[in-house]
Amino acid sequence: MPKVESDVEMPAAQGAAMEITVSRQELVKELTATQSVVERKTTIPILSNFLIEADGERLNITATDLDQAIHTSAAAKVKKPGACTIPARKLYDYIKLLPDGEISIKLLENHWVQIRSGRSNTKMVGMARANYPQVPEFPALSPTPISTGALKTLITRTIFAISNEESRYTLNGALLILKAESLAMVATDGHRLSFVEKPNETLEGISGEKRVLIPRKALSELQQLLASTEAEKIDFADDEHTLFFRVGHRTLSSRKLNGQFPNFEAVMPRDNTRFVIIRSSELSAAIQRVAQFADERSGAIRMRLEANELRISSSSTESGESEDTIDTPYAGESITVGFNSSYILDFLKALNNEGEVRLEFKDAQSAGQMRPEDPNAEYKYRYVLMPMRI
Repeated sequence: MPKVESDVEMPAAQGAAMEITVSRQELVKELTATQSVVERKTTIPILSNFLIEADGERLNITATDLDQAIHTSAAAKVKKPGACTIPARKLYDYIKLLPDGEISIKLLENHWVQIRSGRSNTKMVGMARANYPQVPEFPALSPTPISTGALKTLITRTIFAISNEESRYTLNGALLILKAESLAMVATDGHRLSFVEKPNETLEGISGEKRVLIPRKALSELQQLLASTEAEKIDFADDEHTLFFRVGHRTLSSRKLNGQFPNFEAVMPRDNTRFVIIRSSELSAAIQRVAQFADERSGAIRMRLEANELRISSSSTESGESEDTIDTPYAGESITVGFNSSYILDFLKALNNEGEVRLEFKDAQSAGQMRPEDPNAEYKYRYVLMPMRI
């Protein structure tokens, strides 16, 4: 999102520009939805500000860090239309401390902004509206409606597997796969891969297959917007450089991640014939206990399949050793595989530690696979884990 100078000039010197009244409760709600986008430490001071615009009967609020932006609005009594920018963190923290009721916001000379509520009267130092970067607008083309519930599930089950290494650029996001009759998302950090698909999900305006890489931060913002909406569907659209998600009256735009996402289909295990089925809650509890005694740096635990039981163990010279045993039907050859304990716990947490999971193995050197054990599941969920040498 390039920084573009706006051609809107505010008549601030007259002291007669923007003047509005807005509900404190409504304002807090919208500032909460947008403030997380604002850069805390930025070399461009204007990016630490909200853009506040008043027109008609709405107060529009925009926040951006140049990579992404959130645009929202609230009902307001607009005495004088106009625009200003206000330090985001300071405004958010101050408005939260005011009692419920009406708040008046007025633009004064030299970009100062007056905020009045009951007997409270505050003036904040703003910056020129003309310096605020232009934010991409939702495309005029017909968007693709996506189920809010489905998108929430896809993000919850993949976001934790996104790579934190900035050098692995194409792994810094999740791949959204849109088809005419299915919706899927996949993320990997090179050590594990999480893939979830919602089959039988009709998507309007999609023919063939459409793949888009969504950056981690945008997914995190989208997750928060989805959690606070009652809308059953959201609108998705994109252009050459930007992704757009319209969630109710709020819009998130994000710069696209360009590059080739790895061929994830090639790493999906196909011959992991040794398996056990275990309750998620039981497995999670056992791993959490054993992981207390794992090597702090690697978090490595051993999983050993034996006759009708799964043994989970760990040891370290600093803290000692621990073993838990879970009874489960198994009649195959014994096998021991090492895994990062936190990676398994991430997967179980995404399932809310509910139901049963199927653990599938080939041998000690090959990737293991985990998935919910439910033939009637609404989602197809596969989690692939590279083994560790221990």
